[in-house]
Parts: sequence; C-alpha cells; structure tokens
Amino acid sequence: MEIFVGADYRGFEKKQHLVQFLTASGYEVIDRGAYEYNEGDDFNDPAIEVAKNVRENYGSFGILICDSAHGVTIQANRFKGIRAAHCHCVESAVLARQHDDANVLCLSAHFMSDDQMMEEIVKTFLQTNFESYERRIRRINRLDEREDYD
Repeated sequence: MEIFVGADYRGFEKKQHLVQFLTASGYEVIDRGAYEYNEGDDFNDPAIEVAKNVRENYGSFGILICDSAHGVTIQANRFKGIRAAHCHCVESAVLARQHDDANVLCLSAHFMSDDQMMEEIVKTFLQTNFESYERRIRRINRLDEREDYD
C-alpha cells in the first residue's frame, strides 16, 4: 500500500517521525515535502501534491500535517475524489474510514504532542475498512457534485 505524506514547517518533525514509523511498519512511503524545515513555508504545496497522488493512485492513502490540520484538510478536499478528514483521536479515525471512506488523514502538529497517540491514529486509519452501506455510498458520491456560484 502506498502512503503519500506531506507537511509544512509546523508538521515537518512529525512527518519525519511518521515516515520512519510507517516504513518500519512495512508501508511504501512517498514523501511529498516539505523536505527541510523552512519556517514560513505554505501548507498548500504538500497538500496539493498528496491529494493529486492519492487521486491518481487508486487504493493509496495520504497523510498531511500542519499546525491545526485545518488548512491541509481544506486544501486536499478541493480535489475531486479526495475525502480528507482531520482526526484527533482513534475513534475519529475509525469513523472517517468506516462511514466516509476517507483517503487522506490530516493531523495537527500543534495538538498532537504524543507521538504514540499519533501512531495509533495513523495505524487505525490505515487498517480500518469502509462499511459500504448503500446510504454511505450515496452520500460519498454526492461529495463530488459541483455547483457554480456567481
């Protein structure tokens, strides 16, 4: 399973830790930046790269980290087929996968100080299957509906 990871400067250290953790756990990890700590870089660039890679590689997952996780979540969700979820605990990771078939996990560097908790959230997200009930499939399909606003 391919896992695309990305972070801005606020999530850089957490991302580095996750790359090591995921690689040691047997996952194929593709780092999409930031590649060095650069204070003031933008969260948009790695979020765009991860979202595009997940969309283009069926069955893959993405993990994004920024200060609050809000910016990367919003950016990733602008791409058709991406269902990015900000998860702050194991239970939210389970529901994101079971109910919403989330394919990008977004984490907060500011609020996720415990690396062990972060690892549990990531492991749970990657190992939880989507419960493909008709109503959930219907709702997910509606996420990519577009409406133009003037």
